[in-house]
Amino acid sequence: MTPSAPLPAAAAELLRKFYGYREFRPGQAEIIAAVTSGRDALVLMPTGGGKSICYQLPAMMMDGAALVISPLISLMEDQTAALVANGVPAAAIHSAHDESLNRSAIEAAIAGRVKLIYISPERLLSDLDGWLRRCRINLIAVDEAHCISQWGHDFRPVYTQLGAVREAFPAAPLMALTATADRVTRDDIAAQLGLRDPLRWTGSFDRPNLSLRVVHSAPKKQKIDTVVNLVRRHPNDSGIVYTLSRKGAEEAHEALSRLGLRSTVYHAGLSADERARAQRRFSDGDVQVVCATVAFGMGIDKSNIRWVVHFNLPGNIESYYQEIGRAGRDGLPATTILFHSVQDIILRRNFIEESGRPGIAAEKLDWMQRYAEAGICRRRVLLSYFGQVMEHDCGNCDVCSNPPERFDGTILFQKAASAIIRTDSQVGIYMLTDILRGSAKTDIHRRGFDRIKTFGAGRDLGQAQWNAYIAQMIQLGLIEIALDDAGHLRVTPYGLRVLHGRLAVTLARWQEPQRRKATRAKTVPEISTDPTEQLVEQLKAVRRQVAAKAGVAAYLVFSDASLVDMARRRPSTPEQFLEVNGVGERKAVKYGRQFLAAIRKFEGLGALPQGTTYKETLILHNARVPLGDMASIKGVTTDTILGHIARLTDEDMITDFSAYISRHDFETITHTLADRPADGYTVLADQYPQGIIRLARSIAEYHKRHGR
Repeated sequence: MTPSAPLPAAAAELLRKFYGYREFRPGQAEIIAAVTSGRDALVLMPTGGGKSICYQLPAMMMDGAALVISPLISLMEDQTAALVANGVPAAAIHSAHDESLNRSAIEAAIAGRVKLIYISPERLLSDLDGWLRRCRINLIAVDEAHCISQWGHDFRPVYTQLGAVREAFPAAPLMALTATADRVTRDDIAAQLGLRDPLRWTGSFDRPNLSLRVVHSAPKKQKIDTVVNLVRRHPNDSGIVYTLSRKGAEEAHEALSRLGLRSTVYHAGLSADERARAQRRFSDGDVQVVCATVAFGMGIDKSNIRWVVHFNLPGNIESYYQEIGRAGRDGLPATTILFHSVQDIILRRNFIEESGRPGIAAEKLDWMQRYAEAGICRRRVLLSYFGQVMEHDCGNCDVCSNPPERFDGTILFQKAASAIIRTDSQVGIYMLTDILRGSAKTDIHRRGFDRIKTFGAGRDLGQAQWNAYIAQMIQLGLIEIALDDAGHLRVTPYGLRVLHGRLAVTLARWQEPQRRKATRAKTVPEISTDPTEQLVEQLKAVRRQVAAKAGVAAYLVFSDASLVDMARRRPSTPEQFLEVNGVGERKAVKYGRQFLAAIRKFEGLGALPQGTTYKETLILHNARVPLGDMASIKGVTTDTILGHIARLTDEDMITDFSAYISRHDFETITHTLADRPADGYTVLADQYPQGIIRLARSIAEYHKRHGR
């Protein structure tokens, strides 16, 4: 994972200026360094890990524009809106736009007026030999890249044609980005896109802020009670309920609505307009919960989703991980709850029989079932699926909160691992169990497995016990299932360390399966008395008002994480406000006054001091924002901005005036005022705005003070 080149110094400044962050997240700096030096990259980062910055910043640093290929209209719209709000020129081109909007975006792209061009794969392939050839493309980013692989959970045939974009722009570095891909899928992505010696970055899949909980055999009422409780605990935030069917989504929505909750529904049976309206209401914060099938959520960039509840078992770990990953993208605590029942397994098995890839789908469902029925730390199960080993329990899942009886399973694992190796890794779970129990099945004798040293080494355990313990070994990352090799088992490097006696392993004691009693949802907790939490709630109310006035989604103003940082820092001036994480220069000026006023009121400091507004102009000046954009951001005239610049000049806070007045105009104005002291202003007023005249005088005084 060594970067191809050092990170350009400009990257950190752009991160602070446009995004309001002082440091990169793990992997971002290495990836940006690689692609800006011309190297391809394969980026695997969990949802909320910061993938978009990995291509947005290079696009801003390089000449030309980045081409971002995404199958998700909602993601294109959200990211384009967020970039424009931060002052980065971006455009999206897709089928949901009126063609006149697409034409305007295309013209801007050809003219070089945008830095990022978001486009769907279908539109890309149809336009590749047209207007795109006239654009200067500096980078190609393929988002949701797992869609290109038959091993991925969301395979889309159109993605397999994306190799054409490399042929069209051979000099541009190519990035493939995904949040969910196992080892086999990652290798397939690199091969299909023709990546050339790519930087391979696999970020940690650990999302420690997400609590993980599974509830077995719960009645419908308990599911609804659980959601009601979550909404009441987070009244100013959002959550998602995922159901297996459209009917289930409709029923959940109706039940919540009857209880007075602001709910909406989303599934493929609705019209495109109905789905878009539901998603917009959710993104804007008009509703507290969306009840949806898996058709909802791909590309959702909303940061203040505080919980995700699955009413039914998902079909695979990738989908489940991606869906729960929509909660807590701001890094703050979030809740995930999965309701699991035998009926879900039956329904999923029926779906698999009707699918085109029953073998792969069945194995992935087996993994999902192991997670739901695990007696060990659930986070370790999730991470091991993606090839990441965590050698300790997480402490933030229901199994860790109520752990089963444990025992030293080292010898048990060594028996299983030895059998796998002695069969040359050519057995699956059930064959391995038969070997360990000394089964007399014909297939075992035919293949000679009855002659290996570990044949019958586990006769003391029953088949159900061995199956359960082997499942735990897989969940812990000691053994992996090779989907690209008929599902055969392999001992991992971590497992080899245990096999050779360098590490011990602990397993959960097997218990006879029994029906667990359903438990009622907990009572609603009391309102917090913590001052910081109280201020956060007040700032959320301010954010709703600001967002409504600006006509944007609340999370596009500031994330929950930024509001928490505000509440902790409690800035009282524009300068201090800029120190808040997630507060870039434009947003500090555009929205800062309302939040500062709320914080100062909470602290008993009174109104903002005089001079605040011209100091905001200083922030924009230091950010090199053009004069017209300054006026637009602050909602004032350019004359007012020029007045601020003149005052800042009078106070020696500005030394560069070239962006506001030319040397010719400066000399014309100062000579006229000197030559005609009586009517100079009147003469100049016909040629220049008042602000320019005042600025010229201030600059002249500045030169006198400093002997220039």
